[in-house]
Amino acid sequence: MKWNRKAISIAALGASAALVLAGCAGGGDDAGGDGGSGGDDAYEIAFVQGVAGDEFYISMQCGIEEAADAAGATVKVQGPEKFDPTLQKPIVDALVASKPDALLIAPTDVTAMQAPIQAAADAGIKVVLVDTTLEDPSMAVSQIASDNEGGGAAAFEAIQAAHPDGGKVLVVSIDPGISTSDARAEGFENAVAEDSKFESLGIEYSHNEPAEAARIVTAALQANPDIVGIFAANLFAAEGTATGIQQAGKQGEVTVVGFDAGPAQVEALRNDIVQALVAQEPATIGKDGVAQALAALEGDANEEKIQTGFTVITKENIDTDGADAVYKSTC
Repeated sequence: MKWNRKAISIAALGASAALVLAGCAGGGDDAGGDGGSGGDDAYEIAFVQGVAGDEFYISMQCGIEEAADAAGATVKVQGPEKFDPTLQKPIVDALVASKPDALLIAPTDVTAMQAPIQAAADAGIKVVLVDTTLEDPSMAVSQIASDNEGGGAAAFEAIQAAHPDGGKVLVVSIDPGISTSDARAEGFENAVAEDSKFESLGIEYSHNEPAEAARIVTAALQANPDIVGIFAANLFAAEGTATGIQQAGKQGEVTVVGFDAGPAQVEALRNDIVQALVAQEPATIGKDGVAQALAALEGDANEEKIQTGFTVITKENIDTDGADAVYKSTC
Protein backbone atom coordinates (compact mmCIF):
# COMPACT_ATOMS: atom_id res chain seq x y z
CA MET A 1 0.00 0.00 0.00
CA LYS A 2 1.24 3.45 -0.86
CA TRP A 3 1.89 5.98 1.87
CA ASN A 4 -0.57 8.88 1.83
CA ARG A 5 0.58 12.43 2.10
CA LYS A 6 -0.16 14.11 5.44
CA ALA A 7 -3.63 15.62 5.52
CA ILE A 8 -3.83 18.60 7.83
CA SER A 9 -7.59 18.36 7.81
CA ILE A 10 -7.42 14.94 9.47
CA ALA A 11 -5.43 16.37 12.35
CA ALA A 12 -7.82 19.27 12.66
CA LEU A 13 -10.80 16.90 12.67
CA GLY A 14 -9.24 14.78 15.42
CA ALA A 15 -8.45 17.84 17.51
CA SER A 16 -11.97 19.17 17.06
CA ALA A 17 -13.51 15.89 18.21
CA ALA A 18 -11.25 15.88 21.23
CA LEU A 19 -12.18 19.45 22.12
CA VAL A 20 -15.83 18.44 22.19
CA LEU A 21 -14.91 15.65 24.59
CA ALA A 22 -12.90 18.07 26.73
CA GLY A 23 -15.90 20.36 26.98
CA CYS A 24 -17.96 17.46 28.32
CA ALA A 25 -15.26 16.27 30.72
CA GLY A 26 -14.66 19.68 32.27
CA GLY A 27 -11.46 21.08 33.77
CA GLY A 28 -9.27 19.79 36.56
CA ASP A 29 -5.74 18.96 37.55
CA ASP A 30 -3.37 16.90 35.42
CA ALA A 31 -4.08 13.21 36.06
CA GLY A 32 -0.46 12.32 36.71
CA GLY A 33 0.94 12.84 33.21
CA ASP A 34 4.07 14.63 32.09
CA GLY A 35 1.99 16.89 29.86
CA GLY A 36 -1.60 17.87 29.19
CA SER A 37 -4.13 19.52 31.46
CA GLY A 38 -7.23 17.35 31.31
CA GLY A 39 -9.43 16.35 34.22
CA ASP A 40 -9.99 12.91 35.74
CA ASP A 41 -12.18 11.87 32.80
CA ALA A 42 -9.67 13.03 30.18
CA TYR A 43 -8.13 10.57 27.78
CA GLU A 44 -4.71 9.37 28.88
CA ILE A 45 -2.10 9.01 26.16
CA ALA A 46 1.19 7.19 26.73
CA PHE A 47 4.18 8.05 24.55
CA VAL A 48 7.08 5.60 24.46
CA GLN A 49 10.12 7.09 22.78
CA GLY A 50 12.69 5.13 20.83
CA VAL A 51 15.35 6.45 23.20
CA ALA A 52 15.24 9.00 25.98
CA GLY A 53 17.23 12.21 25.53
CA ASP A 54 17.21 12.17 21.72
CA GLU A 55 16.20 15.62 20.43
CA PHE A 56 14.13 14.00 17.69
CA TYR A 57 11.91 12.31 20.26
CA ILE A 58 11.95 15.37 22.51
CA SER A 59 10.64 17.42 19.58
CA MET A 60 8.01 14.75 18.94
CA GLN A 61 7.06 14.89 22.62
CA CYS A 62 6.60 18.66 22.32
CA GLY A 63 4.15 18.16 19.45
CA ILE A 64 2.29 15.43 21.34
CA GLU A 65 1.97 17.49 24.49
CA GLU A 66 0.83 20.57 22.58
CA ALA A 67 -1.88 18.64 20.74
CA ALA A 68 -2.95 16.72 23.85
CA ASP A 69 -3.14 19.89 25.94
CA ALA A 70 -5.33 21.57 23.32
CA ALA A 71 -7.63 18.54 23.40
CA GLY A 72 -7.80 18.27 27.19
CA ALA A 73 -5.95 14.94 27.24
CA THR A 74 -3.05 13.93 29.48
CA VAL A 75 0.31 12.51 28.41
CA LYS A 76 2.79 10.20 30.10
CA VAL A 77 6.21 9.98 28.46
CA GLN A 78 8.78 7.21 28.92
CA GLY A 79 11.73 5.94 26.92
CA PRO A 80 14.62 3.50 27.23
CA GLU A 81 18.14 4.76 27.85
CA LYS A 82 19.26 3.08 24.63
CA PHE A 83 17.51 2.27 21.35
CA ASP A 84 17.12 -1.34 22.43
CA PRO A 85 14.03 -3.60 22.44
CA THR A 86 15.18 -5.38 25.61
CA LEU A 87 14.95 -2.01 27.38
CA GLN A 88 11.79 -0.81 25.64
CA LYS A 89 9.75 -3.98 26.19
CA PRO A 90 9.49 -3.69 30.01
CA ILE A 91 8.28 -0.10 29.62
CA VAL A 92 5.50 -1.22 27.28
CA ASP A 93 4.59 -4.17 29.52
CA ALA A 94 4.21 -1.83 32.51
CA LEU A 95 2.12 0.62 30.50
CA VAL A 96 -0.22 -2.15 29.35
CA ALA A 97 -0.82 -2.97 33.01
CA SER A 98 -1.64 0.70 33.72
CA LYS A 99 -4.16 0.74 30.81
CA PRO A 100 -3.82 4.15 29.14
CA ASP A 101 -6.41 4.93 26.51
CA ALA A 102 -3.85 5.23 23.71
CA LEU A 103 -0.22 4.36 23.09
CA LEU A 104 2.02 6.31 20.73
CA ILE A 105 5.22 4.34 20.30
CA ALA A 106 8.37 4.23 18.17
CA PRO A 107 9.23 0.50 18.10
CA THR A 108 12.94 -0.16 18.52
CA ASP A 109 12.83 -3.34 16.44
CA VAL A 110 10.43 -4.54 13.75
CA THR A 111 10.17 -8.05 15.21
CA ALA A 112 11.19 -7.93 18.88
CA MET A 113 8.56 -5.31 19.73
CA GLN A 114 5.76 -7.10 17.85
CA ALA A 115 4.41 -9.13 20.78
CA PRO A 116 4.44 -6.43 23.48
CA ILE A 117 2.73 -3.90 21.23
CA GLN A 118 0.19 -6.51 20.13
CA ALA A 119 -0.52 -7.13 23.82
CA ALA A 120 -1.29 -3.43 24.23
CA ALA A 121 -3.76 -3.53 21.35
CA ASP A 122 -5.32 -6.75 22.70
CA ALA A 123 -5.87 -4.93 26.00
CA GLY A 124 -8.02 -2.36 24.19
CA ILE A 125 -5.36 0.36 24.00
CA LYS A 126 -5.41 2.33 20.74
CA VAL A 127 -1.94 2.00 19.21
CA VAL A 128 -0.34 4.57 16.90
CA LEU A 129 3.11 3.78 15.50
CA VAL A 130 5.18 6.95 15.24
CA ASP A 131 8.47 7.14 13.35
CA THR A 132 9.30 3.42 13.27
CA THR A 133 7.00 0.48 12.53
CA LEU A 134 6.68 -3.31 12.82
CA GLU A 135 6.73 -6.28 10.46
CA ASP A 136 3.00 -6.63 11.05
CA PRO A 137 1.53 -3.24 11.98
CA SER A 138 -2.08 -4.36 11.58
CA MET A 139 -2.90 -3.80 15.27
CA ALA A 140 -2.14 -0.06 14.92
CA VAL A 141 -4.87 2.41 14.05
CA SER A 142 -2.31 4.52 12.18
CA GLN A 143 1.37 4.63 11.19
CA ILE A 144 3.06 8.02 10.91
CA ALA A 145 6.59 8.48 9.63
CA SER A 146 8.87 10.60 7.50
CA ASP A 147 9.67 9.89 3.85
CA ASN A 148 12.80 8.03 4.91
CA GLU A 149 13.74 6.60 1.51
CA GLY A 150 13.34 10.03 -0.04
CA GLY A 151 15.49 11.52 2.71
CA GLY A 152 18.23 8.99 2.03
CA ALA A 153 18.14 9.80 -1.68
CA ALA A 154 18.32 13.52 -0.87
CA ALA A 155 21.40 12.87 1.26
CA PHE A 156 23.15 11.30 -1.71
CA GLU A 157 22.11 14.17 -3.96
CA ALA A 158 23.90 16.58 -1.61
CA ILE A 159 27.09 14.49 -1.83
CA GLN A 160 26.66 14.12 -5.58
CA ALA A 161 26.41 17.88 -6.06
CA ALA A 162 29.57 18.46 -4.03
CA HIS A 163 31.56 15.79 -5.91
CA PRO A 164 30.37 15.66 -9.54
CA ASP A 165 33.38 13.51 -10.50
CA GLY A 166 32.21 10.76 -8.15
CA GLY A 167 34.08 8.70 -5.59
CA LYS A 168 33.58 6.39 -2.63
CA VAL A 169 30.73 6.85 -0.17
CA LEU A 170 29.79 5.24 3.13
CA VAL A 171 26.64 4.91 5.24
CA VAL A 172 26.83 4.93 9.05
CA SER A 173 23.52 3.67 10.43
CA ILE A 174 22.16 2.40 13.77
CA ASP A 175 21.35 -1.33 13.73
CA PRO A 176 19.69 -3.57 11.15
CA GLY A 177 16.01 -4.21 11.79
CA ILE A 178 14.99 -0.59 12.46
CA SER A 179 12.42 0.33 9.82
CA THR A 180 13.28 4.02 9.47
CA SER A 181 17.07 3.86 9.29
CA ASP A 182 16.89 0.79 7.04
CA ALA A 183 14.71 2.80 4.65
CA ARG A 184 17.10 5.77 4.74
CA ALA A 185 20.06 3.56 3.92
CA GLU A 186 18.08 1.86 1.15
CA GLY A 187 17.13 5.20 -0.38
CA PHE A 188 20.76 6.32 -0.28
CA GLU A 189 22.15 3.06 -1.69
CA ASN A 190 19.59 2.95 -4.49
CA ALA A 191 20.50 6.50 -5.49
CA VAL A 192 24.23 5.65 -5.46
CA ALA A 193 23.60 2.64 -7.70
CA GLU A 194 22.12 4.91 -10.35
CA ASP A 195 25.36 6.91 -10.71
CA SER A 196 28.27 4.81 -12.00
CA LYS A 197 30.79 7.46 -10.94
CA PHE A 198 30.18 6.58 -7.29
CA GLU A 199 31.14 3.45 -5.36
CA SER A 200 29.35 2.46 -2.17
CA LEU A 201 31.43 1.01 0.65
CA GLY A 202 28.25 -0.32 2.21
CA ILE A 203 26.59 0.23 5.56
CA GLU A 204 28.30 0.21 8.96
CA TYR A 205 26.32 0.05 12.21
CA SER A 206 27.14 2.25 15.21
CA HIS A 207 24.51 0.82 17.62
CA ASN A 208 23.33 4.37 18.31
CA GLU A 209 26.64 5.13 20.04
CA PRO A 210 28.45 8.31 18.87
CA ALA A 211 31.80 6.87 20.01
CA GLU A 212 31.30 3.79 17.85
CA ALA A 213 30.33 5.94 14.86
CA ALA A 214 33.52 7.96 15.36
CA ARG A 215 35.58 4.74 15.47
CA ILE A 216 33.91 3.45 12.29
CA VAL A 217 34.58 6.67 10.40
CA THR A 218 38.19 6.95 11.56
CA ALA A 219 38.89 3.34 10.50
CA ALA A 220 37.08 3.76 7.18
CA LEU A 221 39.10 6.87 6.30
CA GLN A 222 42.34 5.09 7.17
CA ALA A 223 41.42 2.19 4.88
CA ASN A 224 39.92 4.40 2.16
CA PRO A 225 41.45 7.88 2.29
CA ASP A 226 39.66 8.71 -0.98
CA ILE A 227 36.17 8.62 0.55
CA VAL A 228 34.30 11.70 -0.67
CA GLY A 229 31.03 11.40 1.24
CA ILE A 230 29.46 9.88 4.34
CA PHE A 231 25.76 9.60 5.09
CA ALA A 232 25.02 9.39 8.82
CA ALA A 233 21.54 7.92 9.15
CA ASN A 234 20.50 9.38 12.50
CA LEU A 235 21.35 11.99 15.10
CA PHE A 236 23.88 9.97 17.10
CA ALA A 237 25.53 8.56 13.97
CA ALA A 238 25.95 12.12 12.68
CA GLU A 239 27.43 13.26 15.98
CA GLY A 240 30.00 10.45 15.93
CA THR A 241 30.73 10.90 12.23
CA ALA A 242 31.57 14.55 12.83
CA THR A 243 34.00 13.50 15.57
CA GLY A 244 35.58 10.88 13.32
CA ILE A 245 36.07 13.41 10.52
CA GLN A 246 37.86 15.74 12.94
CA GLN A 247 40.03 12.95 14.35
CA ALA A 248 41.08 11.93 10.84
CA GLY A 249 41.93 15.49 9.88
CA LYS A 250 39.50 15.32 6.94
CA GLN A 251 37.38 18.34 7.76
CA GLY A 252 36.48 20.10 4.51
CA GLU A 253 37.56 17.14 2.34
CA VAL A 254 34.71 14.73 3.03
CA THR A 255 31.10 15.78 2.53
CA VAL A 256 29.04 14.63 5.49
CA VAL A 257 25.25 14.56 5.36
CA GLY A 258 23.45 13.77 8.59
CA PHE A 259 19.89 12.66 9.12
CA ASP A 260 18.20 14.65 11.91
CA ALA A 261 18.97 18.15 13.11
CA GLY A 262 19.70 18.40 16.81
CA PRO A 263 21.77 21.20 18.36
CA ALA A 264 25.02 19.22 18.09
CA GLN A 265 24.39 18.59 14.39
CA VAL A 266 23.61 22.25 13.76
CA GLU A 267 26.84 23.26 15.50
CA ALA A 268 28.75 20.81 13.29
CA LEU A 269 27.02 22.34 10.26
CA ARG A 270 28.00 25.85 11.29
CA ASN A 271 31.58 24.68 11.82
CA ASP A 272 31.74 23.11 8.31
CA ILE A 273 32.21 19.59 9.71
CA VAL A 274 28.81 18.55 8.35
CA GLN A 275 27.70 20.02 5.04
CA ALA A 276 23.98 19.20 5.10
CA LEU A 277 21.31 17.88 7.46
CA VAL A 278 18.11 16.08 6.49
CA ALA A 279 15.63 17.26 9.12
CA GLN A 280 12.42 15.39 9.78
CA GLU A 281 9.20 16.88 11.17
CA PRO A 282 8.99 15.16 14.58
CA ALA A 283 6.57 17.68 16.12
CA THR A 284 4.20 17.16 13.19
CA ILE A 285 4.46 13.39 13.60
CA GLY A 286 3.55 13.83 17.27
CA LYS A 287 0.58 16.10 16.58
CA ASP A 288 -0.75 13.79 13.88
CA GLY A 289 -0.28 10.85 16.25
CA VAL A 290 -2.48 12.47 18.88
CA ALA A 291 -5.12 13.33 16.27
CA GLN A 292 -5.21 9.74 15.04
CA ALA A 293 -5.36 8.32 18.58
CA LEU A 294 -8.24 10.62 19.52
CA ALA A 295 -10.08 9.83 16.30
CA ALA A 296 -9.87 6.11 17.11
CA LEU A 297 -11.08 6.68 20.68
CA GLU A 298 -14.02 8.72 19.40
CA GLY A 299 -14.94 6.08 16.83
CA ASP A 300 -13.98 8.28 13.89
CA ALA A 301 -12.15 7.11 10.76
CA ASN A 302 -8.38 6.81 10.84
CA GLU A 303 -5.80 7.44 8.15
CA GLU A 304 -3.89 4.17 8.02
CA LYS A 305 -0.57 5.64 6.90
CA ILE A 306 0.62 9.23 7.01
CA GLN A 307 3.93 10.36 5.57
CA THR A 308 5.51 13.64 6.63
CA GLY A 309 8.18 15.51 4.73
CA PHE A 310 11.70 16.69 5.46
CA THR A 311 13.85 19.78 5.07
CA VAL A 312 17.44 19.77 3.82
CA ILE A 313 19.36 22.25 5.99
CA THR A 314 22.64 23.78 4.84
CA LYS A 315 24.83 26.55 6.14
CA GLU A 316 23.16 28.84 3.62
CA ASN A 317 19.62 28.38 4.98
CA ILE A 318 20.18 27.54 8.66
CA ASP A 319 19.31 31.08 9.73
CA THR A 320 16.40 31.50 7.29
CA ASP A 321 14.17 28.78 5.83
CA GLY A 322 15.90 25.98 7.71
CA ALA A 323 15.74 27.49 11.18
CA ASP A 324 12.26 26.19 12.00
CA ALA A 325 13.30 22.62 11.18
CA VAL A 326 15.94 22.40 13.95
CA TYR A 327 14.97 20.01 16.76
CA LYS A 328 14.36 21.06 20.35
CA SER A 329 16.26 19.99 23.46
CA THR A 330 13.35 20.86 25.75
CA CYS A 331 9.68 21.65 25.29
